[in-house]
Amino acid sequence: MKSDFAQINRRFVERYERIDDSEEFWMYMAKPLRPSFRVNTLKASVEDVVSSLSDRFKLEPIPWCKEGFFSDKEVGRTIEHQIGVIFSQEASSMIPAIVLDPKPNMLVLDMCASPGGKTTQIAQYMKNEGCIVANDVKYDRINILISNLQRCGVTIARVTMKDGRFFKRFKDTFDRVLIDAPCSNVGMIRKNYRYLKMWSLKEVYSLSRLQKELVMAGYRALKPNGIMVYSTCTLDPLENEEVVDYLLSNTDAKLLEIDLPVNRTEPITEFEGKVYDEEVKKCLRIHPQDNDTEGFFIAKITKPE
Repeated sequence: MKSDFAQINRRFVERYERIDDSEEFWMYMAKPLRPSFRVNTLKASVEDVVSSLSDRFKLEPIPWCKEGFFSDKEVGRTIEHQIGVIFSQEASSMIPAIVLDPKPNMLVLDMCASPGGKTTQIAQYMKNEGCIVANDVKYDRINILISNLQRCGVTIARVTMKDGRFFKRFKDTFDRVLIDAPCSNVGMIRKNYRYLKMWSLKEVYSLSRLQKELVMAGYRALKPNGIMVYSTCTLDPLENEEVVDYLLSNTDAKLLEIDLPVNRTEPITEFEGKVYDEEVKKCLRIHPQDNDTEGFFIAKITKPE
């Protein structure tokens, strides 16, 4: 398996041999993702949707998301998906909104919102009460975001097109902040090998610098006692533990434990000669073989009074 990856991008293999060189890792990286979806409870109950789909699909509940299901086939062409009753979403990408724990009538910042899967999930947890500032940086991504918000019946989102660092001017403003940061997308290689071909270490270093600026901006915008979630769909420590360590080193931020029924890999506390704060052990690092999902990383952060 690893040799197949090396033929496509040798430098990627050389890098990831230092992160997870287990046979299971390479095997699951080569394995296609299981289709999964989330029921949009703004439009229908979980029970009614499961009843409707069960005669056409074999469904398996996702342990960490009560609205989420694995399916034996893709659901994207169903009428339920077309009218926004369900949302096709990778199972591990449902975790950040759950960890964020948004409530009705809160003010929430989704800094890197497009295509909108997590934004629509946040809206359903808020029961369409309150306000979500759904931001992204590019015009074409904004169009996709608006389309998905409309399809899913989200009425509380205010869409903005800004560089995420813009929001640092809104000190102590938001009850919740989600930064699902732009990343090297290694978790998405299971969807499409083009992410493997595109991967470069130079981009990882560039993204790490941007991610540190985004997480600092998001933390400044967070209210005291609020919750901020930082997440990526990649596994490089420079984009994950190092970003969280940077935040802890430069602010009074505190990490919170993530208590979910999810198999996980131990967070990395030392890499390339750098030693990270032991607090990063509270982060959730998910490798593909842990739950047969995308690779993912999630940190739950709070701001003391």
